[in-house]
Amino acid sequence: MIVHSVFFWLKPNLTEQDRERFLAGVGELRSVQSIRHIFIGPPASTARPVIDRSYSVALTVVFDDMAAHDRYQEDPIHKRFVEQFSPMWERVLIYDSEESQAKG
Repeated sequence: MIVHSVFFWLKPNLTEQDRERFLAGVGELRSVQSIRHIFIGPPASTARPVIDRSYSVALTVVFDDMAAHDRYQEDPIHKRFVEQFSPMWERVLIYDSEESQAKG
């Protein structure tokens, strides 16, 4: 299993309408067939020193395997999202992780 965690910092000068359009665009990724699970949301209201709440929107996508991840990266819906909405973010940070096979 592959977990693809993406954090977007949107440009501060975006209007509320721009932000809503961005969220709708992220939501369109739900229709990519290689996705097993997807979560989209703002930072939670948790407050501890180790929590980074500086990002605007988090996207977490779970894939069955690396092949599904690779299909997602090449999917026209994903490519269109990046092309259309990348001008709206000032920073994006991605963490990809694989499920550990360790028993415990």
